[in-house]
Amino acid sequence: MFLAQVHVTYKPSILDPQAVAIKNAMHRLAFDQVTAVRQGKYFEITLDVSTAEEAESQIEAICDQLLANPNMETYRYEVKELANQ
Repeated sequence: MFLAQVHVTYKPSILDPQAVAIKNAMHRLAFDQVTAVRQGKYFEITLDVSTAEEAESQIEAICDQLLANPNMETYRYEVKELANQ
């Protein structure tokens, strides 16, 4: 079994209005040292597969087809083997 931790965020060229609102709120709370905010989505996906390569292949397909919009978003992930349960 493997656990994939997936982070999906907007590409740097895409305006992220929610992150702008968060940054503005931080400034209103006197956190003036904050210069940039990015927000995104986080997923933990458990896969019952035999190898890390198979887990990575499935995660790539899941991200490309479902979790991320390739026109606007980018993703990164880490796959870890889970201890025998």
